[in-house]
Amino acid sequence: MSHPIYRVRSFEIVSPYTLIVRFDDTTEQLIDFAPMLAGELYSPLKNLDLFNRVRIDQEAHTLVWPNGADFDPATLHDWPVCGQAFEELAQGWNSLTGPGDSHPA
Repeated sequence: MSHPIYRVRSFEIVSPYTLIVRFDDTTEQLIDFAPMLAGELYSPLKNLDLFNRVRIDQEAHTLVWPNGADFDPATLHDWPVCGQAFEELAQGWNSLTGPGDSHPA
């Protein structure tokens, strides 16, 4: 089975933790990442200075951060469908960590 491959072409920071992400098929998504900033990999991005250091990986064509966090470009592209499920996963990651702790208990 073949799945479309999407590439992030550009992004714009429009407010804290919120980006407009533009793709190679000319679509774009407005994504509020705040609800996903949980767990060991994503919770460091609550630091707005780190979050704002987002870049496009030139090989994977997706958003990446200096701490190694990234998102599959297909997930970003299909955010209206995938976003709610990702938020639910992140809530589960929060239950694995204590207050202020970004590592599993």
